[in-house]
Amino acid sequence: MAGTKALSGKQRDIRSLALLLICGLVLFSMSTAVGKPSYRQEERSGRALRSMARVYMAYGDYSKAQPLVEQALGLAKTNNASDSELCLCLIDLAWLYKNQGKLADAEKMCELGLKLQEKAYYAGHPHVAYTLRILSSIYQERGKYRQAGPVLDRAMAIMQKIYPSDEQVMASFQVDIAKLLVARGKFAEAESYYTQALASIEKSYGPKHLYAARVIGGLARLYTLQGRCLEAETLIKQTLQIQEEIYGADHHFLAPAWLTMARICQAKKDYTEAEKLLKKALVVVEKKQGAEHPLRGKVLSLLGGLYIVDEKYAEAEGVCKQAVKVLENSLGSENDFTAMAVNNLARLYIHQGKYSEAEDLCQGALTTLENIFDENHPNVAEVLETMAHLQHRSGAVGQATKLRRRIEQIHASNQAAHRLVAKAIER
Repeated sequence: MAGTKALSGKQRDIRSLALLLICGLVLFSMSTAVGKPSYRQEERSGRALRSMARVYMAYGDYSKAQPLVEQALGLAKTNNASDSELCLCLIDLAWLYKNQGKLADAEKMCELGLKLQEKAYYAGHPHVAYTLRILSSIYQERGKYRQAGPVLDRAMAIMQKIYPSDEQVMASFQVDIAKLLVARGKFAEAESYYTQALASIEKSYGPKHLYAARVIGGLARLYTLQGRCLEAETLIKQTLQIQEEIYGADHHFLAPAWLTMARICQAKKDYTEAEKLLKKALVVVEKKQGAEHPLRGKVLSLLGGLYIVDEKYAEAEGVCKQAVKVLENSLGSENDFTAMAVNNLARLYIHQGKYSEAEDLCQGALTTLENIFDENHPNVAEVLETMAHLQHRSGAVGQATKLRRRIEQIHASNQAAHRLVAKAIER
């Protein structure tokens, strides 16, 4: 306990020093002006504001970062700053809005920043590739996977012209591709990108680096989705150990790892521990990111699903409805996370005997997922399973059988795809 407190104190000292230095830069930039500030002095002030905002963002203090980034953008616009400075302000603001869950605003800022950046540099510049990564991640958060893919492919193509695939600088692009493949249900391909990126990161920074921990956490989540819970548990414990040493045991940056651990506990039927982890994540997300943040909706959706599995139907109803509301408001109704929350509510309604309401919800969720993904996506199979259960409960045994045949075909197709990718990797 004493070691943890000492470490936390050291972290606070480092953070305070960093903020003090950045504040000094801001004050110095402003104090150098005599009379009306010159264009170059104003631009330096904007850069100092952005630097300070980035320190706050690194610690997840987005509410403190926002006025600084917006002020920097205002200065850039007012003083007719260079395109390179203006585009950086827009891109920083896009990154901030993304982490605040303001995804429509983030997309707008990022697209504007990208356009200016291509003007300031050129379309194949590495800076453009990094901005394309941000834009792709925003598209992915919004469920725009068909737009996210080509954007990320373009970013990767730019970098491949400059760097070999095993260079450390390529790792972040490989991780982003892995995340997108996971979202699309392409688990075998995603694993290949994750392991390649992780090898490069561990070689450059070491296995206990914070960067490595995040990638290990992503790989653990992938293994959980594949049902490889023993491997996933080993990895996520590594992630948590590294992150706790740096952030402390209750920091909101640990929430994604807690969610993965909760999934593992649920798979092991340790519902008590799974609920504890999800409630812990819910508290920190609500406190730090607010009640309307999409991550809160995702946590609520997982908690609602857990209550259904654990047959706590009374607790499940309010949580499931809340999850749908938060996700519809933050991500929209045509989003895959929203669709899966709707599917949870349908599962609950089946247990309550509300078959008509459940059927409407299932059909809506299925339509959404089929518009976003291909017909063999694992989430499609999950909604079809709910529909088959509904048909069986309502006495339509023949229809339930047809649905289960389609589910089996999806699983068989995904297994065949997995074998093909595995063989390709071996070669």
